[in-house]
Amino acid sequence: MSSQAKLQVLVSRAELNTTVDKLAAAITRDYNDKNPLLLGILKGVFVFMSDLVRRLDFPLEIEFVRLSSYGSGQETSGKVKMMQDLELNIEGRHVLVVEDIIDTGITLAFLLDYLKKKKPASLKLCALSDKPVRRRMPVKIDYLGLTVPDKFLVGYGLDCDEKYRNLPDIYVLEE
Repeated sequence: MSSQAKLQVLVSRAELNTTVDKLAAAITRDYNDKNPLLLGILKGVFVFMSDLVRRLDFPLEIEFVRLSSYGSGQETSGKVKMMQDLELNIEGRHVLVVEDIIDTGITLAFLLDYLKKKKPASLKLCALSDKPVRRRMPVKIDYLGLTVPDKFLVGYGLDCDEKYRNLPDIYVLEE
């Protein structure tokens, strides 16, 4: 990353709060009597997921997996590796996968296929943001916060080479 990188706010904190409130209301409506397992994909989802679960006032469990398809660049390698697997048995559970951004769909398609083989009672996807113009694999998003442009985004958990995750807004990163 050059020292000339510029950050331009795309989604403000206020808009993020409104979006998370909207998603939490929809998830509460559908899951408040199901004791769901919310499954986050590390590392990027941790900020969004922590905000989301604090708005869910019903019994639930939390689990994380860690997948990698990016390495250190801004382009996906197209190959997904499971870096950290599930620790819980999800058979017969209502599972809600929580993701910060869906880009090519390759990582999510891999994970959803992997999870379906473990026979959950239901399997749905919640994404804070979607970049549909980059999609290479179809992915059904059940709860979507925002559709974003084809720009490289950082902040609110999103990173570039592990930097910028701590920013409170979502920014377009321009070199």
